[in-house]
This record gives sequence, structure tokens and C-alpha cells, in this order.
Amino acid sequence: MKQFFKFVFASIVAIIISVVILVFIIIGIIASSDDKTVEVTPNSVLKIELNYPIAERTPENPLSSLSFLGIDGDKSVGLNDILANIKKAKTDENIKGIFLEESDITPGQATSEEIRNALIDFKKSGKFVIAYAEVYTQGFYYIASVADKVYINPKGIFIFHGFSSEITFLKGAMDKLGIEAQIIKVGTYKSAVEPYFLTKMSDANRLQVTSYMGSMYDHFLINIGQSRNISKDSLFNIADNLKIRFPEDALKYKLVDGLKYKDEVLTELKKRTGGNSEKDDLNTVELRDYTKSEPAKDDKKNDSKNHIAIIYASGEIAGGDGDDNSIGSERISKALRQVRLDDKVKAVVLRVNSPGGSSLASDVIWREVMLTKKVKPIIVSMGDLAASGGYYISCAADSIIAEPNTITGSIGIFAVLPNMQKFFNDKLGITFDGVKTGKYADLGNVSRPLSPEEKAILQNQVNHGYDDFTKAVATGRHKTQKYIDSIGQGRVWTGEQAIKIGLVDRLGNISDAVQSAAKMAKIKNYQLVSYPAQKSFLNKFGSGLSAEVKTHMLKSELGENYIYYQQIKSVTQMMRTPQARMPFNVSVN
Repeated sequence: MKQFFKFVFASIVAIIISVVILVFIIIGIIASSDDKTVEVTPNSVLKIELNYPIAERTPENPLSSLSFLGIDGDKSVGLNDILANIKKAKTDENIKGIFLEESDITPGQATSEEIRNALIDFKKSGKFVIAYAEVYTQGFYYIASVADKVYINPKGIFIFHGFSSEITFLKGAMDKLGIEAQIIKVGTYKSAVEPYFLTKMSDANRLQVTSYMGSMYDHFLINIGQSRNISKDSLFNIADNLKIRFPEDALKYKLVDGLKYKDEVLTELKKRTGGNSEKDDLNTVELRDYTKSEPAKDDKKNDSKNHIAIIYASGEIAGGDGDDNSIGSERISKALRQVRLDDKVKAVVLRVNSPGGSSLASDVIWREVMLTKKVKPIIVSMGDLAASGGYYISCAADSIIAEPNTITGSIGIFAVLPNMQKFFNDKLGITFDGVKTGKYADLGNVSRPLSPEEKAILQNQVNHGYDDFTKAVATGRHKTQKYIDSIGQGRVWTGEQAIKIGLVDRLGNISDAVQSAAKMAKIKNYQLVSYPAQKSFLNKFGSGLSAEVKTHMLKSELGENYIYYQQIKSVTQMMRTPQARMPFNVSVN
């Protein structure tokens, strides 16, 4: 028996030592890979292939270097790195051009706009941009249309049929389950709650979606038309009549420049970079690797003591800390306090990409923006979405800059409380009974319907929240509250529309916002510093990392259907507190 326990103990010790050694080996690999600078050989091509989700900032992913062990981690790429790399390539003598290859992921409209404009700026250097795909989605083609040459596989697919937007309605399913959604809202156009009590879009919602989607589509057609020298009306006719059904049609209507297989495109790239034969190698550098290359001459480390802070607020808004993919009121408020009290920080850019969320959490962040504005300039740069709560946290800034196709506005408040009495009683056979010491002690109990008095109380609270929201916007935008109410009511606008009604000051990107902040602060030489600090691998280790792995697995398994999982998950979040949130599934296909 002694020998048995000795053997077991020795095995346990050996396993522990092995694990410790493995951990140190992994840490060593991570450390060495992080410090390694990527060499870019002369006559190279920067290859941009956006096959991973695009975040506002590239997440810290030390596990990327361990792919040989089957460990990948988060493969998201940040818009910040995409734009920085395109800018760096513009002046990099070793980069002769950009190869824009088929992308599986369709970025948001405003994100696509920023990448597209960065490529247009890159071309001013005289360097080339070549685009190739087997399948052109409308989103990818919008970016690719600025290329010097746009090629498609001879047997490929070219999608060009106009925009569509779809909302999933849950009322029928809820009726079958015996669940009633009790809706309390302010705003004729506040349509986020419609999936719970309607089976189709309301007239008001159809009007606003038609309006903002029409604005986005006009912008889409006009810009493609300018790049391809085709009139907007011609492009509309091509899409409306589905004239492009085969690659030959795309060539006929001059949306592409040629039908080529990839080997033919690679041969052309070799010739453009000085190669004379098929045996010559094509020097390419991947976008992710190029991030680790030497910075451009004019981007060498700036030692200026003047800082401009960029605070990234991305995702749904809720209380607590949040993470890199969600806006926690505590985390963002802390970042705002930090930059407000830092004498080195001369101005702030608040980068907002959010559909909204908790109205309380939004108000907490709004308060910190107001306090920051009193001591230093603060400029908002809007991404794909800056609506509802996303607009709430933006409205107090000195200036608001959005892309033409940013979705914003949606000034309104709502609350949803489920009545699950029939579900419990009729479907499950469960009943409830109890005692209470006050008339409203069980207000919000899901096992029974709200009384008329309770509905009136909740409606009053939501009305009060809407009053606070419109007052905040009126103060920040120097308008009357009555006017804000007239353009509010939960209505969604594009950035282009928002300028005309005074919700946005100008069109532009995050770089424009930085320049505006520097001008307001009256500084020319400055460093850019990002907030809040991204969580390191060790910070994420444990439950946080497990949650990220779970999300990654769900996205991989569900694919395009992941959005429905998110929708159902959001239902529980919306039942906790009044919401300043966008409608579900606001996507344009």
C-alpha cells in the first residue's frame, strides 16, 4: 500500500511540475513573439484579407503565436490597426501596393467607410490597389470599388441587388408559450420593443427604416459611381433589375475590370513589383504581421508631453466594469475621470460605437463627459452605431463627428416586463402564492400581470427618463427641449441626416476627431494615448477567459444565426432596467 501511495504522489508531483514547465514555455514563446519585429522585404505587397470580426481596437492576443498547439484565442482585428497599417504603407518604401482579397466578414457601414477612405488616401502616393474575390458581397465590393483594378473569378459570384433590413418578431412564439410582454415606452419610433407585441413592423418604424436605409443606399451608390465612373441612376437600375447574375455581367456593366483566376492576379502583382517570371516570388506581408514592422518615419515614437486621449466605448451599455466588447459605466467613467485629472492630457476623443443599453448606465457616463468638458475639450467620433444610449453619452461633447452612414439618434426610453402567468400555470402547471408587507412589494413579479396602478408608476418612470434624456441632448446641442422631442421619439437617423437636424456637427472619421481635439486644445505636437487599458492575458485568465472562449465557440457553431442567440440573451437584460437602446437586428444586407 505504501508503494501505491508513493507512486500516486510521485505522479501528481510530476504532473504539477510538467504543467508549471509548460506554462513557463508558453509564457516564453509569447514574450519572444511579442518583441519580434517583422522585416518587410523590398518590393512587397500589403495583403488585406478581412476574414475576422473588426473591433475598434485589436485585442491583446498573446495566444496567436500558439496556433501550432491548436490555441488561437481572439482573432479579431482592430480598425485602429487596419487604418494605421494602410497609412504606414503609404510612405513605406518597401511596400509597392495593396492586395485587397476576398473578405468573409462584412464590416459595419461606417467601418467600411473608414477603410475605404484610407485606401483612397493611400492611392495618392501613386501606389496601386488591386482587389480580387471569388465572391463579392455588397459590403466588400463597396471597399474594393476604389481599387485600381477589380477582378473576379470567372466562375465567381457578384452580389449587387440593393439593401434589405429584417427584424425578427417573437410575439407568435411568446403567445404559444403563454408569455405576455408588458411594454412601457416613450417615443413613436422606439421600435426595439416591437418584436414582443407585434408580428410585423409598425407604420412609424417602416417609415424610419425606409428613410435611414434610403440615405445609406444613396451614399453607397454615389460613392461607387464616383469610383467606377458610373452614374447613380445606372447603378440603381442595375441593382433593381438584378442585371448582374454572372461574372460576365459585372464586367459588361463595368463594375469589375476583368475575369481572372487567382494565379493570374498573382502574376500581375509580381509584374507590378518587378518580377519578370513565374519563378519569381511575390513578396507579401499580412496585415497582422505588418503591425509588428518598423513604424513609418513620421510615426516614430513621439516624446511630446502633450497627450490626446482616445477613450474607446464600444458595445452595449450596462452597469459595472464591462470589457473590450461592452461598455461598462464604471470602466468608462473611471477612464474619463483619469484623463480629466491628468495634466498631460490636453484633449479627449470619445470613440462611440454602441446601440445603447441601460439608461441609468448611460446617464452615469454622460455625467462624466459633462465634467470632463468643463476642464478640457472633448470630441465624439461615432462609429457604425452611436444611437439611443450611445447618443446619450455623446450629446454633452464639445463637438460630434460621424460618418455619413453612421446610425445615430434613437432618442427614447422603454422598459419590458414579462407576464409569465399563463406559461407557469398552463404550460408547466406551476402556481405561486405568498404574502407581502406593502401594496407594491412584489412590483415586477413575472408570475402575474401588472396592475393598472403599477403600469402607471412604471410609465411615469420611463417618462421621467425620457425627459432627462431630451434635456441632456437639448443642453448639449444648444436646442430647445421641445425641438429635441420633435426629432427624438426614438427615431433613427444616419450621420448625413443627423447633420441637417443638428444632432451631429460634421462628417468625418476618428482622425478628423483627433485633429479637431488638437485644434481646440491649441496644440500641434502630441501623443495619442488609448483608454481604458485593455485587459492583459493574465487579467483575462480564469472566468473572463472562459467567457471569451465560450463566445468564440458559439459564434463558430452558430455562424450567421449567432445574432438570434444575442437577441434572446438581450431579452433578459432589457427586463432589468429602463433601456435607451436601438431596435434589434439593425443590419443592412
